[in-house]
This record gives sequence, structure tokens and C-alpha cells, in this order.
Amino acid sequence: MSVVIIGGHDHMVCQYKKICKEHKCKAKVFTQMPAKLSSQIGSPDLIILFTNTVSHKMVKCAVAEAERSKAEVVRSHSSSGNALNEILEKVC
Repeated sequence: MSVVIIGGHDHMVCQYKKICKEHKCKAKVFTQMPAKLSSQIGSPDLIILFTNTVSHKMVKCAVAEAERSKAEVVRSHSSSGNALNEILEKVC
């Protein structure tokens, strides 16, 4: 399963990827808005939005890509490792 994480904290990127690996998921993590985000998202199975630490522009872009690729979108106010674990346990 491929997962894209939008938002979160810069210092947590390695931990997010590690947690996804434990759930047998490939992960891309975007904590900052890169140029051409929509082309970098690709076609994941799941997009996780950490709404507390993400700009509205990034959310709009991610939701548009999710609709295009028919990916499931999960929103979480918390961007902790535990929150990511809970999301992946429910989805995977």
C-alpha cells in the first residue's frame, strides 16, 4: 500500500516513514509545500492530512489529487506518531 503524508513536523519525517514501513506501506512525506506538489504526490492508495500543521493550499492540492487518483483521504488534527499508528491500523 502506498501512503502520502501531508503536513506534520520536519523532525518526525524519519519516524513517519519507519511507522509506515512497520505497517508494510511505502510512504512519501511532505511537511513543506514543494514546487509542483500535485505532480509529486502520484497515485497513492491513501493520503493522510495532518491538519494542524499544514497550509490550506497544500490541503486543496492534496484533496484534488486524491479525487483524481481515487485515493482515500484521512484527516487527523494530531501529527504524532501515535496518531499515524492508529490511522494505519484502521486502514491496513
